[in-house]
Amino acid sequence: MKKLSTSLLIALFIMASCNNDDNANNQEPEAVVNENPATFKEIGSIKIGGEAAAEISAYDEKTKKLFTVNNSGTNQIDVIDISDPTKPTKIGKIDLTPYEGASNSVAVFDGKLAVALESTVNKQGNGKVVVFNTTDLSLIKQITVGALPDMITFSPDGKYIMTANEGEPNTDYSQDPNGSISIIEVANNYAATTLDFASLSGQAATLAKDGFRISKFAKSFAQDIEPEYVTISDDSKTAWVTLQENNGVAKVDLTSKTITAIYPLGFKDFNTADNAIDVSDKDDKITFNPWKVKGMFMPDGISHFTANNTPYFVTANEGDAREYTAYSDIKRMKDMTLDPTVFPDAATLKLETNLGRLNLITDMGDSDGDGDLDELVAFGARSFSIWNGNTGKIVYDSKNDVDKKTQELGTYDDKRSDDKGSEPEAVVAVKMGTQNILFVGLERSDAFMTYDITNPASPQYLQTVKTGDAPEGILFIPASKSPTKRSLLVVSSEGDGTIKIFQPDLK
Repeated sequence: MKKLSTSLLIALFIMASCNNDDNANNQEPEAVVNENPATFKEIGSIKIGGEAAAEISAYDEKTKKLFTVNNSGTNQIDVIDISDPTKPTKIGKIDLTPYEGASNSVAVFDGKLAVALESTVNKQGNGKVVVFNTTDLSLIKQITVGALPDMITFSPDGKYIMTANEGEPNTDYSQDPNGSISIIEVANNYAATTLDFASLSGQAATLAKDGFRISKFAKSFAQDIEPEYVTISDDSKTAWVTLQENNGVAKVDLTSKTITAIYPLGFKDFNTADNAIDVSDKDDKITFNPWKVKGMFMPDGISHFTANNTPYFVTANEGDAREYTAYSDIKRMKDMTLDPTVFPDAATLKLETNLGRLNLITDMGDSDGDGDLDELVAFGARSFSIWNGNTGKIVYDSKNDVDKKTQELGTYDDKRSDDKGSEPEAVVAVKMGTQNILFVGLERSDAFMTYDITNPASPQYLQTVKTGDAPEGILFIPASKSPTKRSLLVVSSEGDGTIKIFQPDLK
């Protein structure tokens, strides 16, 4: 038996000595769990299918169940019992075919499961949110939202459900719906308000100067914006939404249901020692060097936390290209025309063992409009970043720590060096004891990383842990809600259809 720490004994003594106010409210006093966030280890695993079988998971405290998106030749939500997280067991499913939609994301609050469905009738048509009872899986409500809802979440108080509606075009761009966000009021019979970005189109030129991107092929500002992921503040009043392909984050006031700001995220300079990257998949080695290249952050996942009464949001800077029949914005550097004055060594740079293989954004970098590139702009920042939630200004970037740490672990995929490296996909910021802890999921390096972000300007690296293939979703279950009364981290990996459960050691 482990010895209880002094702090845990003191906490238990205080609770045992307090009055009966909690008991009068039928609430059990919660014991303090003194865990070491640098010691997460795998304790359980389950495989629910092949590729795309385990994308995103949500946890229901009432039933001790996971609800996991399964698109591996199916169209369903798998129901998994984790009352014993060392032996997760699939016990049922929710068939989604009757709802004419394919699931992209799930969220749970107080016995309600919300599922984001893109239309299987017309992908560019409106999507829907379907709400189920987590106990008997019965249908509660269907709600129409914007086109292609890609992510869904409940506000911390459970009053709102939010979706990020990506609104991607079809392959020939004959249909390109506005990107949007939907805000659903649970207590108001699930009334939905869907907001697009047309009202902010007048800011396009100003935003572009600071690194916000509207593609040259776009028919309109509102159509080109593609919301990806949502995080909502602890007081349920503010949301931050990643606009991945546009290299920005939107701020939303949930009370007034308005988009109050767009934060352009700018560029990352890879031409420094701290930001050095590996750019070739043809050199048969992993080497991190400075290159005269900039990266657009283009975040996928987003999370938030508060430190010293200041809100912050964290982004997973994956990067993403548009590749359609009518328009593609990705091309290898060796196939681009470079300005000979800026790049007098262009012939050498274009070698496949140098920059030649690196994928660039085709409509960025021609600053003087003469048809050749004055700058090389790549997809993603190969990092996570912390931003001030009030101003959108960057506070911290992890530089090249992500790729270097996974190289040390032995999971860095050199075949992705020419693209976006480890591809940070998911971020989850949580509270463990007095510490703010961040988990970062790496889609191409098959791992998650853990940092102490209690000081937002100076995060401390804690550990790197191997996961299944291509982790897509990271779910933190706090000790207070866990079936074991210990913190759990659930990682859903869409590459091999596995769900792995991790738990930290006690201090």
